[in-house]
Amino acid sequence: MISSTDTGVGSRRSHSFPRLAVTGLVATLGAMAVTTFAATLARAAGVDFEIPDGGRETIPLGGFAVVTGFFSLVGVVVAAVLLRFSAHPVRRFVWTAVSLTALSMIPPLIAGGDAATTVTLVGLHLVAAAVMIPALAWSLRARKGDRG
Repeated sequence: MISSTDTGVGSRRSHSFPRLAVTGLVATLGAMAVTTFAATLARAAGVDFEIPDGGRETIPLGGFAVVTGFFSLVGVVVAAVLLRFSAHPVRRFVWTAVSLTALSMIPPLIAGGDAATTVTLVGLHLVAAAVMIPALAWSLRARKGDRG
């Protein structure tokens, strides 16, 4: 009987997990910082982040960091599951992450905010994705030359 450790595949993947976890944590902190900074700049430029469908509440700056951090960590978990169970974790992760990013843009589009708020929220989703997806895809590469 041949186990995954006999072939080296399981070994490579188990060594990749710590790299994925560290990269994911660093990327999450980076995405939180960049997204919150961009929201701060947008607020200074006059974007009010008021959501009429939410009882006319204004999204606080800390909310951007919290939501970005939470969903970025969800992305790290998705990447870890794919690393463990997929024969092509990079390809599957990128496809899944891009699809989830596209779906994440629906709430800002239907929340009823003004145009500036809506465009900025969609842009902030793209900013977070631009930090997380490449970082995690890079980290998922279990060996040099792994494209899948």
